[in-house]
Parts: sequence; structure tokens; C-alpha cells
Amino acid sequence: MSDLAFLTDYLVASLRVAVPLGFAALGGLWSERSGVINIALEGMLLTGAFVSAAVAATTGQVGLAIAAASLAAGLVGLGHAALCVSLRVNQLVSGLAINLSVAGLTAFGARLVFREGTTQGLPALGPLPLPAFLQHLPLLGPLVFAQDWLTYGLWAGIGVSLYLLFYTHYGLALRAVGEAPQAAETAGVSVILIRYLSVGLSGLLCGLGGAYLTLVHVKFFAEGMVAGKGFIALAAVIFGRWHPIGVFLACVLFGATEALQLRIQALNLQIPYQFLVMLPYAIALLALLGLAGKSVPPAALGVPYVKED
Repeated sequence: MSDLAFLTDYLVASLRVAVPLGFAALGGLWSERSGVINIALEGMLLTGAFVSAAVAATTGQVGLAIAAASLAAGLVGLGHAALCVSLRVNQLVSGLAINLSVAGLTAFGARLVFREGTTQGLPALGPLPLPAFLQHLPLLGPLVFAQDWLTYGLWAGIGVSLYLLFYTHYGLALRAVGEAPQAAETAGVSVILIRYLSVGLSGLLCGLGGAYLTLVHVKFFAEGMVAGKGFIALAAVIFGRWHPIGVFLACVLFGATEALQLRIQALNLQIPYQFLVMLPYAIALLALLGLAGKSVPPAALGVPYVKED
């Protein structure tokens, strides 16, 4: 029973770490499928985390905080789209500028809104009130039937994304924009509109991931609390080969790695903790180096689109 309890606790912890990564990676998937590189996932996650904490701390309304976080990060996404799609700024430079700007603005805002730049005791988003017998099932109960609605929303978002991307005309248009934008425009598809919608949706999803961090996972806000999760999410997009299910499984892998290093630290082994902390990032680096095989990105990824006269 103790082994089952340990396994259950480990899997639940892995899922908790994977959920914000999943939201960010799903957002990155939509953006990059349309041809826009989005390394601003880090800044969008941080935006969602700060706005959700600020709204929840001042109003006490969790639902309002989540909606505000998603909207704020969505606006950041539209800003990234304006720079990359309309102004044709280098997409990597735009994403880096957003990350640096958001890091500074949220640090400044946290010192204005919260004492000493951090907050404790935020109102939390609890699990859905499902029947008790489901929640007490061995292993599956805590893992599947004792989750909050953001987690269930992520699972639903993966299914919806899979359907929209591969079984609808809109998904076909989106993939065409990411592969051959000139051909898509010739067929009557608005490349600019598709990319704006996709990058904006990327921000909305990242906002939900940031809200999950502050209102479910850690229940407080601190400067720089995202700590590279946006970049791990970007690695998950590549590791999952730009497919919703593959991307989510990659996030679960990274989440399990993070949860594992925390438990190894708790065992107080004679291993420098710095090596354990770097474990999730080492796995992400291996993914980027092609551990899962050669990943083929959309052909027009990172290429600015210039409409022909």
C-alpha cells in the first residue's frame, strides 16, 4: 500500500507540473503550425501568473482572475503577432523582447501590488465536486477524478485541437499557412488573419497555464516564478512533433522528470542538488538535439509572409 501511495503521489505531482507546460505547449503548437515561432511563451506564462495573482488577491474571485490572466496573455500574443506578422520583425527577437519586457514589468508590478514582490495565501481553485467513490478509487481516483476544471480543460483542449487541426477546413487552412502561405493565399485563405488568430490563441492558452501555476500549483506569486517553463514547453512542441497528443505526452515526460528530481532531493542522497535541478532542462536539451528522432517543422516556420501584389 505504501508503494501504491508513493506511486499515486508521484503521478499526481507529475501531472501538476505538466499542466502549465501543457497549456503553454498547446499554445506554442497553434502558433508554430501557422508559421510563427513563439519563444515568447515564457513571457505569456509569466503574464498569466502575475495577472491571475493580482486579480485574485484584490478581488478574491478565482474565475475572474483566470479570465483576466487569459485575456492579458492573449493581448501579449496579439502584440507578438503585430510585430512578427504586420511589421515582419525577426520572430526570435520579438519573442526575446517580450520575455525581457514582461519579466521587468511583472517584477515592478509585483512590488506595487504585493508586499516585497511576492504574495501568500491566494484563493485557490479546488477540484471539481465529483462523486466521492470516484475520488477514492486506487490510483485513478486522485489522478483522474480529483482534478480542477483547468486540468480537465487542458485535456479537452487537446482533443479539440486534434479535431480542429486535422479534421476541419480551418485546420487544413492553418496547416497550409504554415507550410505554403503563398499557395494558401492563392486559394483564398487570409494568411495574416490565420496567424493573428493562432498567435492570439497561443497567448490565451498560456494565460491559463500561468493562472494554474499561481492558483492551483503553488498558490502564490513570486518574481520569475515561471523559471524557464516556457522554454521547456517550446521544447515539448518540438519533441512532440507539432502534434497535440505528442506535445502533451512530452509535457508529461518533463513533468515526471521535475517531480522525480524533487523526490530525489527529499531522499537526502549525496548528490549536489544543482545536478538534480538541471535534470528537466537537460531532458529538454536532449529533446532539442533530436533524442526523439528528426522532427520536421512546418516549412514556413519563422519566414515572414509578404503578400504578393
